[in-house]
Amino acid sequence: MSRRSLLLAALLAAAPIQPLLAQAPTSAAAPASADARLRQLFHDSDEANLRRNPIMAIFRGDYSHADQLGDYLSDAYYAAERAAAEQDLAALQAIPRDQLDPTDQIAYDVFKYQRTEDLADVQPDMLALTVVRPMNHFSGFQTFYPVFASGHGAAPFRNVKDYEDNLARHRQFVRIMDRVIERFRQGLASGVVETQLTIRNVIQQLDTQLAEAPEASPYYAPVLNFPDAVPAADRPRLQQAYLAEVRDDIFPAYRRLRDFLQNDYLPHARAEVGLHSMRGGDRMYARLIEENTTLPLTADDVHNLGLSEVARIRGEMEQIKTRVGFTGTLAQFFEHLRTDPQFAPASCDALRDGFYAIGRRVDARVREFFSTIPRSHLDIRRVEPFRERTEAAGSYNDGTPDGSRPGVFYFNCYDLPSARTYGMETLYLHEGIPGHHFQIMLASENERLPNFMRFGGNTAFVEGWALYAETLWDELGMETDPYQRFGGLNDEMLRAMRLVVDTGIHAKGWTRDQAIQYMLDNSGMSRTEVTAEVERYIAIPGQALAYKIGALTILRLRHEAEQALGSRFDLKAFHAEVLDTGALPMPVLEAKIRAWIAAQRAAA
Repeated sequence: MSRRSLLLAALLAAAPIQPLLAQAPTSAAAPASADARLRQLFHDSDEANLRRNPIMAIFRGDYSHADQLGDYLSDAYYAAERAAAEQDLAALQAIPRDQLDPTDQIAYDVFKYQRTEDLADVQPDMLALTVVRPMNHFSGFQTFYPVFASGHGAAPFRNVKDYEDNLARHRQFVRIMDRVIERFRQGLASGVVETQLTIRNVIQQLDTQLAEAPEASPYYAPVLNFPDAVPAADRPRLQQAYLAEVRDDIFPAYRRLRDFLQNDYLPHARAEVGLHSMRGGDRMYARLIEENTTLPLTADDVHNLGLSEVARIRGEMEQIKTRVGFTGTLAQFFEHLRTDPQFAPASCDALRDGFYAIGRRVDARVREFFSTIPRSHLDIRRVEPFRERTEAAGSYNDGTPDGSRPGVFYFNCYDLPSARTYGMETLYLHEGIPGHHFQIMLASENERLPNFMRFGGNTAFVEGWALYAETLWDELGMETDPYQRFGGLNDEMLRAMRLVVDTGIHAKGWTRDQAIQYMLDNSGMSRTEVTAEVERYIAIPGQALAYKIGALTILRLRHEAEQALGSRFDLKAFHAEVLDTGALPMPVLEAKIRAWIAAQRAAA
């Protein structure tokens, strides 16, 4: 694990965020207003959701049910999720939207959108395509849970009860691993199966963890460094219990899963990597496009938009090539950037220190463009070796709203010689500040929002904002070096290529090698980076489409506001308007910003 450090002072701007909901009526005799009924629905829905999904509560810093992991992958779990969504939507329909003020109407619309999406995901016809593929190398308990339970994740280790709760969760985790096998077997019977590529990667992940001694496992790590609140008399007992749990329960569950995948599942997995080759895959992919972009787009719409964006960005890359005096072709320039030793990081520590230096520079300017700064600090850490091969170059884990657990920007040191330093500034803007850390933590720290808006959201907004944050390089005084500017274009190109490649793989029959070559031909990314990206799109179809679609929407709305307001346009105010109600679906965001523009013009 990398060292902890602080990037931001714990400051909040003086200007408060406008409350989303009106205050409750003070008279007990008065009939419940629409506002009060809406607020009660949000509260009741959230409480019920945390009971069904206790792991979400732990991520929020609520440990009231911390001995529970959740009944994931069971029929009863999905039935409960379906019933809850139906009940919530029925209760919402009974609340007159036209009696709510404009901000309450935003909350109403977001809740309706999210619960409608939730209900669609747990319909039997959709579950038949998803539940029977419960794991791949990018999404699964086998990569999430070791970090969660390691003492460096969301699970708390403050006292004896926390350690006991973790043991209780381990026992449930073992049951979930066996349930994964059951679901995979159902997929074999129905003909809905994962790809050979993703399953081989999962087997490799399991092998990597099983190759460790139990005492070296992330699951044992919490008992290597007890807090003072754990009495010395309890420590040997807990160490023995943790060792026995890893050795006698978790590792055997991993071996059962690993052997099943290798011997029973892999021979029947799909050789082709796209959803088009899976039974029901075309319908699944159409659903994933709309779910991830929050817009009614077709695969052809997305593919053609990607081709257009790739062409535009190539033109800007040509300008950088000319600016640095490189006389070869753009393809030769890409190869130069991939291979020249001047762009290789010296070490993982050098990468970490470089990101901290970038963070200090951003910190010095960011308050010029944002009126509210998160209380939560930001840590920078290396991706753990057991999962680094299949992870992206950077990622973000959110902190707790009270600041007791910081947000974490993870950087990847896998195949370090192929990593490039010219992408560091834009990666920090995306994963750290003002990207994911600002958007996610400002929402979760805003107690004026209902919890589903503080802690929920959609990929198009979350990733769209982070990509939009990359476009603030000029305002923040970043990418003044032409190679760092190329790094920004290279990352923008990545998001444009995703529109082409993801749809190419899942709707147009592209092979893995074809997708890899397309990305090598149109960017300065290394083969290692490109391979990890393509295998990610294979594992989680549609998710990568959200970045560019979301960012283009935010940029378009900013341009509309600039054109409409002229000299009265205030970038701080625009950013506050985008961020202060959490991650909105794109249609809701568009309506909100256009209403704000109209109000600004009327007030002039």
